[in-house]
Amino acid sequence: MLPSVYDTLTTETLLARINELKPTTTAKWGKMNVAQMLAHCNVSYELTYEPEKHKKPNFIMAFISKKFIKKLVTNEVSYKPSSPTASAFIIKTNKDFDTEKQRLIDYISKTEKLGKQNFEGLESHSFGVLNATEWSNMFYKHLDHHFNQFGV
Repeated sequence: MLPSVYDTLTTETLLARINELKPTTTAKWGKMNVAQMLAHCNVSYELTYEPEKHKKPNFIMAFISKKFIKKLVTNEVSYKPSSPTASAFIIKTNKDFDTEKQRLIDYISKTEKLGKQNFEGLESHSFGVLNATEWSNMFYKHLDHHFNQFGV
C-alpha cells in the first residue's frame, strides 16, 4: 500500500524531499532539469485544480486513457525510469526553480488539507471518476518517481 497524500506525515515527508532539491540537482535519468521536473509534477495538480489550463482529451484518447492508462497510473506499481509521458506533461521550456518548487509545495499542502473526502468520486481530467485511493496513488507515485529521478 502506498502512503496516503491525505496524511500529514506523508505530506511532511514529500515536502522534506522537495526541500532537498537545489537548482543544480541533476537527474539520474531523463531529459528534464530539476525546474522542468517540478513544473512537470505541477501538471498533475493543474489538471485537478485548474483543468481549464489544459485541453480535454478527444474521444479516442479519453477512451484509451480510461481503458488502459488509468490502471497503470492509479495502481500501486512504481513507474520505471524513463517511462513515456502524455504530451501535456512534456516541459520543453526553461522554468524558474523557486516558482515551480513553491507551486508544488502549495499543491501538495492543498491536497492534504482538502482530504480524502474531497477526492472520493471526483472526476479526473483524463481518467473519469476516481476514488480517493486512486487519486492518492496517482499523486504519490508520480512525485516519488520524479523525486527518485533526482535522488531525493
